[in-house]
Amino acid sequence: MEMFIKGFNSIMDIFFKMTWLNDLSGLIVQKLLRLDLASQIGGSIQFFIFDTIKIFILLTLLIYGISYIQSYFPPERTKKLLGNMKGIKGRIVGALLGTITPFCSCSSIPIFIGFTASGLSLGTTFSFLISSPLVDLGSFLLLMSFFGFKIAFVYVLVGLVLAVAGGGIIDHLNLESQVEEYVREMPDVDGELETMTKRKRHEFAKEQVKDIFKKVWPYVIIGVGIGALIHNWIPQELIENLIGNNNKFAVLISTILGIPMYADIFGTIPIAEALFLKGVGIGTILSFMMAVTALSLPSVIMLSKVVKPKLLTIFVLIVGIGIIIIGYSFNFFGYMFI
Repeated sequence: MEMFIKGFNSIMDIFFKMTWLNDLSGLIVQKLLRLDLASQIGGSIQFFIFDTIKIFILLTLLIYGISYIQSYFPPERTKKLLGNMKGIKGRIVGALLGTITPFCSCSSIPIFIGFTASGLSLGTTFSFLISSPLVDLGSFLLLMSFFGFKIAFVYVLVGLVLAVAGGGIIDHLNLESQVEEYVREMPDVDGELETMTKRKRHEFAKEQVKDIFKKVWPYVIIGVGIGALIHNWIPQELIENLIGNNNKFAVLISTILGIPMYADIFGTIPIAEALFLKGVGIGTILSFMMAVTALSLPSVIMLSKVVKPKLLTIFVLIVGIGIIIIGYSFNFFGYMFI
């Protein structure tokens, strides 16, 4: 058992934490750039080089792998699968299917429209909509690479619970009339399911890598830049006063700060890492990440074109309150996961 744990930790260090890349980026800064890693400039450059390369490597591998899996679950097949499920079973499966679909909430909304037009219950479609940007497989593996297995696993678990519970509340409130009429009146056109060969699946995965990479790389660069700034230039005392563990409103503040931003998990991770290294509570960090990915202002604006104000408000309140509860819970029990 001890050998297994050592082997697992070695794999984590090489492929996920990439300690070798951290050492290499440190050597580049010290030997090539002649900068001290303890200095603000040297530390910032080392942070930027390491996190940018690490995220781009993981980004490529994760998108390819997840897209290959996703090729087995096109929207038509997913709709047929969910169409036979009602109640909590449908919500659980909807939330789970959200883990292998698009990487941001704006990409999930067109699929949400298709699900609603096909007659799936609102609870099932909203469980999918909440979980899709929040707890996809990429989120889990990226979080594991930066924060370890425990935090990644619990994050995904509570995200799925939030998705299922949120869908259940919306189902219970009978809000079908709060969906815009044009969505319900859209023809439910199901194309024939294409049987993809292995070659086509590989081609699909490669195209997804290219497409998503083009969309997210600016957010990664911006996110890593902000992370480097937080890690090396913003005083510890300032961060502690704003969102430190002694501030009772830290989770609330981080959630509010996250909502106006638009980024995906790849852009928020380096900011989260920098805050973590500054001693910010894990619940405060996860609240920020969840708010950015699940409640970003652009995605809420897009959703407002699909649902009426009452349903939109209830959705934002359910997810927002859920994120805040999760944040405070993680801060309270955080010692168990670090």
